[in-house]
Parts: sequence; structure tokens; C-alpha cells
Amino acid sequence: GDEKYAIYVRDMLLAYAKMYPELPLHPTKRSYATGKIFWQCLNDANWLVYVSQAYDCIYHFLSEQEREKLEKDLFKPFADFLSIGNPQFFNRIHNHSTWANAAVGMIAIVMEDSVLLNRALYGLQKDNIPEDLRDDDNGFIKLKDQNEAGFLAQLDHSFSPDGYFTEGPYYLRYAIFPFLKFGKALVNNQPELDILAYRDSILKKSVYALLHQTDPNGLFFPINDAQKGMSWRAREVITAVDNIYYHCGQDADLLSIAQLQNRVLLDETGMAVAKAIQSGKAASLKLNSMLFTDGNNGDEGGLAILRSFNENENETCLVMKFTAQGMGHGHFDKLTYALYDETGEVIQDYGSARWVNIDQKGGGRYLPENKTFAKQTVAHNTVTINEVSHFEGKVEKGEKHSPDLHFFKADNKDFLAISARDNHAYPGVEMQRTLALVKDEHFRNPLVIDVFRVSADTEKQMDFPLWFHGHLLSTSATLKTNVSALKPLGEKYGYQHLWHEASGFPDQPFHQMTWFANGKFFTVSSTTEKGDEIILARGGANDPNFNLRHDPVYIHRKSSVKDAIFINIIESHGTYNPVSEIPLSPFATVSSVDILYDSGKYTIVSLSKENGLKWELAIANLNNSETANHSLEANGVIYKWKGPITLIKK
Repeated sequence: GDEKYAIYVRDMLLAYAKMYPELPLHPTKRSYATGKIFWQCLNDANWLVYVSQAYDCIYHFLSEQEREKLEKDLFKPFADFLSIGNPQFFNRIHNHSTWANAAVGMIAIVMEDSVLLNRALYGLQKDNIPEDLRDDDNGFIKLKDQNEAGFLAQLDHSFSPDGYFTEGPYYLRYAIFPFLKFGKALVNNQPELDILAYRDSILKKSVYALLHQTDPNGLFFPINDAQKGMSWRAREVITAVDNIYYHCGQDADLLSIAQLQNRVLLDETGMAVAKAIQSGKAASLKLNSMLFTDGNNGDEGGLAILRSFNENENETCLVMKFTAQGMGHGHFDKLTYALYDETGEVIQDYGSARWVNIDQKGGGRYLPENKTFAKQTVAHNTVTINEVSHFEGKVEKGEKHSPDLHFFKADNKDFLAISARDNHAYPGVEMQRTLALVKDEHFRNPLVIDVFRVSADTEKQMDFPLWFHGHLLSTSATLKTNVSALKPLGEKYGYQHLWHEASGFPDQPFHQMTWFANGKFFTVSSTTEKGDEIILARGGANDPNFNLRHDPVYIHRKSSVKDAIFINIIESHGTYNPVSEIPLSPFATVSSVDILYDSGKYTIVSLSKENGLKWELAIANLNNSETANHSLEANGVIYKWKGPITLIKK
């Protein structure tokens, strides 16, 4: 009710209206869609989303003449600039375009401009785009029909049926704000669209999917071009939780997230959340093992999340990524995975090479090393062949194919498993990965069993990186360390950014590496064959501006092989207290790992414990039926089991 705020907003907007008609493009001209107020149209669209709300708040305070001036000189030209003036920005499926569609649609609602609102909802049609801007070479412009662009198309094509956002959780966190702000405006002004029920309530599903794609500390999994450290405490997620709670059923489990956020919006949605929490209605959001599909039809791979808890309710979380490419923000990392516990990352996904909004680092934008390293396959925990990234590091190739789910097992909380295959990352190469998370009373913490099979048509070099956090303690192989000079491990596809620190050739069929991180001891136990090489490397080579983290990586290399199987057992087995200076269980308890049988049809792996206990993992590599019965003989032993995978304890 205090007019000084309305006066302030009015005067500011009139100043912009005076400036805008003669405003040139931003002088940086470093974006595919250069803005006017800011360096890129994305920021201009951000501005208009917020300013639309400000204009709406003072609309009836303004005189008719003031409104006419603002709309004629500022808002209509601004909306035209974001859309008709930049179709490569407005007319595609991408988080940038979501902001653009929302900006144009929200200002259209305030101005009661049905033409602009239709443009926001359904995109530009070919006749609206200047002839010199109709080029589709960059894959940005979608011109075939109304279902390929606009806000409704974003809802149709950006999400899988269960709410997974194809660019990853970091970008859904960013895009969820315009999705819900414009969505709320449509609820209030276009109720016939029933936007919150659109596509089986896809916006509500997406918010829940976002909340589930978090590690034990509430941080979003940093897949694709993601900034590490982003969590559900972000302002956009506060908006999402409050709005979905208020408008979509008032689910009590969302209140537990609002409690962790410790903030609400200053509107009716935030008030409802605060009152419900005060009334004791909050219930915990249960983060269970889940499988999210990718692609608008749910048939382009997916993301598997396996969660296991020890006796202290500390969580071990394993995430396997077998998604679609993820468009321009996607990484070349088919069948990769990351591992977390209550202390944070254990086996990491690099995320992006970017210092968001820190001007000293490239103005806060993506750094050159994001393309040359962070996106490349060797920067991830998956197989790289002949030192070339998946799909040769080309987005247009990666967009054409996605891995296939083999099976997902989450019916037994003590034995969780995921298996997927990819036949397209390299010509003539088939890759299949099976990961199991096993809780057993004989181990301090849940155990990871990783079986990665590769079959090629000709002999290849196969590198299997493990991006661990912490300090190397020991390896069972004798390694030659490069103590006086370092050289890059390779020349391109990310290898040029790895310092080659040490390497050696194991002389036993079983190899172990132990490291220490965050007060805990970890060991990876692996099978090896004659000729296998162990390489220790570290990021930071060919990095003149120190843009990369100098993280360590352990690489298992097989040279000149057609068929290969990598077996890794990751064990968290002990702790160290720096006050008492006493290490507890600093040595691994896994004493051996063996391949008992391996073919295109079946794989059987055994692992033994120092006290003589033994476990055998049997996998059906082709048949994923839960009811299929399997039987085979290996080393004189008959193995029988039902379903695609089983764990046998002896």
C-alpha cells in the first residue's frame, strides 16, 4: 500500500522505455543470441520474466498514457526482439527457450496481448521468421509445426514421462522457475489450459524428480554441464516447492524440504507452507532407489539411483547415467557412474569447467576446458577407446542414440542392481555395464560391484578411469613414478589435460588400490590380465589459466584387445580420527576377485573376504526376464538362478 514502491518501479520502467528504442546490441557479441541490455538474450529474458511481475503489480497505478508508452516503446519491442528477432533462441527445445517463452508469455498476459501469448505458447511459425534467419544448420530452429516450439512444446519434449529433464538436474533447477512462474500466470489467466495437469501433471513430477536427484547431503548430482554444490536450498527450488505444495495437492512430504530450505516465498504459497509446518503437518520425503527414464517418450535411456543404508543409517548412493546426450549441455559419458556417502563424493563426476558468475574466470561463463576436458569421456568413470571420446565428442552424433536399459533391481534393499548397454558410442563396439550395491553384515558399509564388458570388432586400446577423491595410500602393483618431469597422457579428447604421474604393469591377476578421503579408507579391488597397465594421472595439464581442478584419476588400461571385462569392487572399510591418531580397519577385507565365467550370454564373478567367506555374482547378459531360469557349468560347478542377476553367498 506504500506508493513510493510503485513510483520507483514506474520511474525505472519509463527510463528503460526512453532508452530501449535506440539501444543497440550488447557490444560483446559473444553469444549465439546477443542481447541488448545484457550480453545474451537469455539474460534479457530473465529480466523480462521478473519485470513482467513488477509491471503487473503497478499496472492499475499507472495512467493509460504511461501504460501505452511502456508497451509501445519497451515491452512489445522487447518481446519481438526475444522472439521474431532471435528465432534461434526462442524457437527450440532448451532451458534458454523456456525462459524466452515465459518472458514473452508473461508480459503478454499483463498487456492482454493474445498474439504474443499465442507465440509464447506455440512458438514462431515460419512466416513470422525473417527469411535470413530461417537457417536450421545449428539445429536451433524448429519450424515444422506448432508442436515443436513454444512453452507447451517445452513441456512435451524437455521431460520424460516421469519428470526427468534431459539437460540434467542442474538445469532443471534453473528452468523450473520460468516453468512455474509462467505456469502460475496461466493458472490465473488461462484456466482452460489446465497447465498444472498438462501431460499428466508433468510439472509436479519434474519437481519430485528434481528433489530425488540429490546426494545424501541434498546436492544435485553434477551430471552434464553442472556447477557442483547446487542444492535444493536454491531460490528456484524454494519457488518450486511452495508452488507445487499450494497448487498441486498440498503433499506433506514437500514440507520437510521446505523445513530444510528454512525459507518460503512472500506470497500465498509460502504462507500456506509456513502455516502447514507450524501446524505439524510435515512428513519426510523418502529418497529411495529409483529409475528415471529419459526422452519425451521415456525410451532414450535413463538415470538409475541406488540408495543403501548401513546400521547407523548413513547412506551410500550410487548413480548410473545412461541417458540421452542432453543436448548442448550433455557430456560424452555413456554408462558412467558416481558414488556418494554421507561425507560427499567418493567417486566423482567432474561437472562443468566453469566458475559461475565469478568474473575473473572468463566472466563467469563456460571456460574453454569445458569442451576440451569436462565434456570428454576420459573425464568420467566409463570406458574410453583408442583415446577418442564417445561419438568423437560431437553432439549431433550423440543426439541420435542413447543406451538401453537391461534391468533395474530394487525390490531387495540389501541387493540393488542396474544394468545397461550401449552399441553406438563407437562403431563396431558393444559396451555393457552392470552395477550392484550390496549390503551385508560382514562388511562395514555397502559394497559396490562393477562389471563392465566391452566387445569390439577389431583390437583396441581400452581405458577405464576411476575418478576418486582423496589421497593415494597404496597400490599392490609396483608403479614407476615420474618424479622429475611430467608429460600429458595424450594429445586430445581430454587426455591433453592429464598429467601422467605414474604407471606400472601388475604381475598378479588381482590388483588393489587404497586411498583416504574425508576421514575414511577406501579400496578398489580389480581383476587384471597379463599386459594390463595401471596409470595414475591428475588433471591440470595444458591449462595455462588454472581453470581445471587438479583431481587424481586411476586408469586401468588394456591394450590391443577385442573383448575385455573390467571388474571393480569398491569397499569403504575404515576410518581415521586425527585427534586420537588411531586408524580403524585401514586395510581392505576383500582378499580376491575372480572371473569364474564370461561369455556374451553369462558372466559370473566371485569375491572373497579375508576370513574365507565368498560371494558369487551371476549375471544374464542377454535375457532380462524376471521369470527366466538359468543354468550353466563353470569350473565343474553347476549354477542355477532365476531372473537376470543373483548374488550367491558361500
